[in-house]
Amino acid sequence: MTGGSAAWQVPALDPQVGAAVAAAGAGAREVLTPEGLAAWQERDRADRPRPTLERLRDGGRFEVAEQSVPRADGEGDVTLVSARPAGVHGVLPLLYYLHGGGMVTGNAWSVLPRLLRGWALPLGLAVVSVEYRLAPRTRFPGALEDCYAGLVWAVEHAGVLGVDARRVVIGGKSAGGGLAAALALLTRDRGGPAPLGQLLLSPMLDDRGDTFSSRQMAGRDTWDRASNATAWQALLGERYGAADLSPYAAPARATDLARLPATYVEAGSAETFRDEAVAYANAIWQAGGDAELHVWPGACHGFDTLAPDATLSRDAHAARTRWLRRVLQR
Repeated sequence: MTGGSAAWQVPALDPQVGAAVAAAGAGAREVLTPEGLAAWQERDRADRPRPTLERLRDGGRFEVAEQSVPRADGEGDVTLVSARPAGVHGVLPLLYYLHGGGMVTGNAWSVLPRLLRGWALPLGLAVVSVEYRLAPRTRFPGALEDCYAGLVWAVEHAGVLGVDARRVVIGGKSAGGGLAAALALLTRDRGGPAPLGQLLLSPMLDDRGDTFSSRQMAGRDTWDRASNATAWQALLGERYGAADLSPYAAPARATDLARLPATYVEAGSAETFRDEAVAYANAIWQAGGDAELHVWPGACHGFDTLAPDATLSRDAHAARTRWLRRVLQR
């Protein structure tokens, strides 16, 4: 097959997901370009405003607070948003969560309502969401160092947060999934906090954009290789595409995946990130590690956000929840 993306055979979308993508219109497949990045970020801030702490408390169902944690470079603070079900006494396991947004958009507050309803209540979890710095204003390794500083603080101040420092899962979606994978590598190599697990949802792992699925889904997925390249360039600047790029920037570059926590990896069959996610799980297995892989048939990038009530989205949420429960019971 030659001649560009039109020549590729592409997995069909799940009917319910496809209907949601169609209903979202052209915006669902809008391409992020370097020239349009500033406008994209401005629109995201308008479309995804930060909910207030009072709104996050949801009429007293949750205890929510903000913490300011010193950055490693001493030049400022990292904001953590912590939340837990109200009225639950004793220490709770912790989900340390990194939001998505291609490393260029998103915030720590807007992801919390879904995390609290979906996992904090049914599993008895505390959640800490990290407001890491975004590209291109902050290049690698700024965001990752923010996430590491927050993790160290959360574990060292487990008593303040009311969490069990021995039962921490790091996780994230899209860019947040890539950051979670990088954080697991970094804390392993620095001898930092040892999480029980890493939850990698459609993770952004590979800056090179040369997988089969990246080419296959060009112009088709809701986040395709052109948008992905723009985001990686924003994050890496002149280091974009460098042969010696650090695996802490792009975890797909890692050659040593031993001694990582139990890992959950998922992607969609009709997603740009499919093949890099599958390869990452396979590399963990080859290193003797523990990984659970799900490739959801007919799912595009962000399918469960676009179609939260679709059967496929519900199945994906149930699988993630079962994995979290198993890991936290170890």
